[in-house]
Order: sequence, then structure tokens, then C-alpha cells
Amino acid sequence: MDFTQTRFNMIEQQIRPAGVLDPQALEILALAHRELFVPAHLRTLAHADTELPIGAGQTMLAPRVEGALLQAVGACRGARVLEIGTGSGYMAALLATHAQQVWTVEIEPVLATQARENLATAGVTNVEVLIGDGCLGYAAEAPYDVILASGAVSRLPEAWREQLRPGGRLLAVLGTGTIQRAHRITRSESGEWQDQVLFETHVPVLSLHGQPSTFVF
Repeated sequence: MDFTQTRFNMIEQQIRPAGVLDPQALEILALAHRELFVPAHLRTLAHADTELPIGAGQTMLAPRVEGALLQAVGACRGARVLEIGTGSGYMAALLATHAQQVWTVEIEPVLATQARENLATAGVTNVEVLIGDGCLGYAAEAPYDVILASGAVSRLPEAWREQLRPGGRLLAVLGTGTIQRAHRITRSESGEWQDQVLFETHVPVLSLHGQPSTFVF
């Protein structure tokens, strides 16, 4: 199968029509070998416009949704990035293209193991996959320039706010029902918060053990 051609078709027929037009995001998507992050028996569907099961009851986001999130999170050149919800490792690989380092937290050990293998196969060396409850973030390497939740949450954990550096940004999809909205939350150098609703979408809900405290603006 010609994955170069199917990747091109994915971008031109799914991702661009979905409004993902940022040149940097499109370049990253064109370079990343998505087929290396898909279960072997589903590899021919690697660039199809659908969610794909990856085990442990979890799914890989549809390409157009991944593209929208990548565009929304913005430039990550030289950034320290925290991802919540590793899944297959594909989004971490996208973020790692220009980031200094990506830390990604996965609650399901089997998925964390698979993601490590996928990233190694793809030759991605600046991603560390951690097993843990994403609700807690990863305080050991905080603060982060960028935090991305690769799935929906009902509310934003306080830990994420605490681990975002002044001048940083956080992207998360809020809502666990039929209406979900992508929010980009920024923290100014002076510590002020701004919440911008970017678009409506529908993504799987992240598996988190708990959200003991949340923050408001």
C-alpha cells in the first residue's frame, strides 16, 4: 500500500476541508508516519476518516480532529510540552516534531507500552511516556510551555493550571456529552488567565482516576 499517497489524500480530502490550513501543522502531518501508530491489522485504515480502536477500550482520534487540535495548540518550537492521554503515541509524535521535549501521561499500562514501541519504531527520541493518572499532570518536570489533553474532560484539573508556566497555553476539550468545545487557555506573564472557545468537536472522554479539584477563571 502506498502510504505516502494515502497520507497526501488524508490531508487534502479530510484535514484541509476541516479548516486546518496552518502551514506548520500541515507540514508536521505530512511528515509523520501515522501508519506506524495504528495496530498492524488496521494499518490499511491508517489514513481513513474514522476513529480506530487501539486496545484497552480506547480509540485513536480521527485525522481531521488530530489536525484541528494540532493547529489549535499552535507552534511548539523549542517548547516543553505535557500531553495528557498518550493513546497510540501519534499526537505526542506530532508535538515532538518541533518541541524540545514531550512528556505524555497514559493511565493504561498496555497503551503506554505500545506507545513507547510505536515512537521507537518511528524514530522519535524526545518523548517520554509515563504511566499515571493524567488528572495529576506530571509535577516532576513542571512548569510546561504547552499542555494538551488528547481527549475530553468534564472539567479542568487544578494540577494542570499549577503546572503551566506564565506565558504558557493549555488546550483541552470540555464536555462529556453531545456538546464538546475545544478551549485554549492562556496564562499571561503576570499570572492572568484567559479562556478562548475555539470550536465544537466530539472526541472520546479521557480515562482519569479522579478530578479532586478544578480551577475557574
